[in-house]
Formats: sequence, C-alpha cells, structure tokens
Amino acid sequence: MTHCRVAVIDYGAGNLRSVTKALEAVGGQPSLTSDPQEIQGAQAVLLPGVGACDAAMEALKERGLTGAVRRAILSGTPFFGVCLGLQLLFEASEEGAARCLGIFRGQVRRFSHELKVPHMGWNQVHFDEHHPVFADVPQDSYFYFVHSYYADPGESSLVVGTTSYGAEFCSAVAWGNLIATQFHPEKSGAVGLQLYRNFLTFAEKTNALREQYPQ
Repeated sequence: MTHCRVAVIDYGAGNLRSVTKALEAVGGQPSLTSDPQEIQGAQAVLLPGVGACDAAMEALKERGLTGAVRRAILSGTPFFGVCLGLQLLFEASEEGAARCLGIFRGQVRRFSHELKVPHMGWNQVHFDEHHPVFADVPQDSYFYFVHSYYADPGESSLVVGTTSYGAEFCSAVAWGNLIATQFHPEKSGAVGLQLYRNFLTFAEKTNALREQYPQ
C-alpha cells in the first residue's frame, strides 16, 4: 500500500472531504492546503473543483496559488485535476471572462444540444489511450459526472478518455506527469477508488524516476 503525500489544493471549492476520504481509503496521505510552499514540496498534487471558472480563478489568485499550480505541473510533480480542476487547465471558458491557467491550448464550452444540462449522473468513459492510471479499470466503465461545460482541447493528443452525452466530449486528459478527469472518481465507487489507487502508484514511480534522473 502506498503512503504518498498528496497536497489537495483548498481554494474554497466544495467536495474536499469526499476527495480526501477517497485518497485515505486507498492508502494516500492527503493534506488540505492553500500554502504554495506545501504544494511545491508535495509528492503529488490534486486540484479538485466544484463551481464556476471565474470564481475558482479569483479564489486561486487571492490565495497566491496560480503560480504554485503551474510550477507543480511544469516541474514534473504528479498532478491530478478533477472536474473543474480539469477545465481550469485550459485557456478560457465560455462560463465567464477570466483567463484560466493556460497549461494547455483549448477552450471550455457549454453543452449545446437538446439533452438536459447539467449533465448529471453516471455515464461511460471510453479510454482511448493506455495510461497507468487506468490500469485494472474496465473499458467503458461508468463514472459519476456533474457539469454543464466540457473541455475542448487544442491538441487531440491530450485526450485519453471520451464520453457521449448528446455528442462525444473529452472526459479525461493526460500529459506527462498530469492526469485530469471531467468526472468525479471520489463519487464513482470501486472504479473511482481504483483510479486514485493507480494515481498514487503512478506518483511514487514518477517521483522515483525524478530522484534517479534529476533535471
């Protein structure tokens, strides 16, 4: 069982308790924090998210966390973004006027079909690429979603999971040390816990390589 220390970024978003409980359940050592130094020194970082892009970016800026998040990702720290924590990685959102973190090219768009919005409940995720965080998770497993917006990446190579709701949309992205999902693993039962368990293992292996081959 892993004992990876995970900095769970606290910027006033909801759902923090369920995220930390899920990480504890699979052997992680989560720490809620809004301290940039703690984030910088963490073995892994998780950016949760419930709410709107503009409010989230304002909250991150007020706490001096935007730079800490960017540095964590770009320095190679294992990183997991959840729901809004995925959307904030892109340049901007139709939900508001604020610039997002801009780690990746692309926009966050509102669903524009006849189905009910928000997209809420269980839906399948098709994993398009092999990634260690998806190990032992059956193809087309059901995960829990609650969102009105979805990421439209500028680089198709980022997309590792897709879901159909009126049309196919990006439900998971991966890039080096980073994985992010539109769905909530902590609300998705056994397969969600498996995803977090795999992330902790991925983080430990990634950190071991970073120690062996420091940049």
